[in-house]
Amino acid sequence: MIGEDRRLAIVTGAGRGIGRACALGLAAAGYDLVLVDIAADLPEVGYELASPRQLMATVTACRARGAAVESVVGDVREAAVMDAAMSTAKQRFGRVDALVNGAGLAGPSGRLVHELTAEEWSLVVGVNLTAVWNGIRAVSAAMIEQRSGSIINVSSTAGVVGYRYFASYVASKHAVVGLTKAAALDLAPFGVRVNAVCPGSVRDDLRMDGRMLSAIAEYLDVPTATHEAVFREQQPMNALIEPEDIAEAVAWLAGDTSARVTGTSLVVDGGFSAR
Repeated sequence: MIGEDRRLAIVTGAGRGIGRACALGLAAAGYDLVLVDIAADLPEVGYELASPRQLMATVTACRARGAAVESVVGDVREAAVMDAAMSTAKQRFGRVDALVNGAGLAGPSGRLVHELTAEEWSLVVGVNLTAVWNGIRAVSAAMIEQRSGSIINVSSTAGVVGYRYFASYVASKHAVVGLTKAAALDLAPFGVRVNAVCPGSVRDDLRMDGRMLSAIAEYLDVPTATHEAVFREQQPMNALIEPEDIAEAVAWLAGDTSARVTGTSLVVDGGFSAR
């Protein structure tokens, strides 16, 4: 069972990138963890997803920060995977205090809206939206019983503005913002909070095995050697977002100092969407 001085968080997409950064940040903040990742490639995506080795690297790094950690391997589009994560949390730790819906795909993208196939559309919407609902559904009953809990959904600046060539991504991330608001209203009477974080262009930090920004660059035919400079030029603060920036926002939303914050979208994009 979880110690009285520690809390428990479930983090999806924890194998690398923003998910790993959030897991590490929560571990440092005193959370024990259930980490979820597919830890395998999906051929339709067009770029490598997290590997079993990368998921284990996240587990090891979180344990080094004092967290007790369990991992669940599976596709978050399947409700049974999130049910398994919740079951693990209850059996191993006795409760769940936070859920970070961090799993996400940038594509298949890079084409006009009508050029996407039905299968490509369903894949992106499945991971970016349906999986978020799967997570909310899996933890809500336990959080309602506790009369406490914080759910943080990782959306994107694509959840508040549009982008060319990324219709499925933009649609799914806008939908996450809408789902966040609706779920926040549903769960507010029970003391359960639901918020979203909307990252801008996040640098592919090698320590986090980040891959998302370079994948977006590939979809846009932006040369890998110069893609960070190309994205940086679009930022009002002339800097890319760091994974830790998102992790700190998530940790704040998970904790007590944001106790009256629910139904909101915290945009962390260096001013990009303010234009």
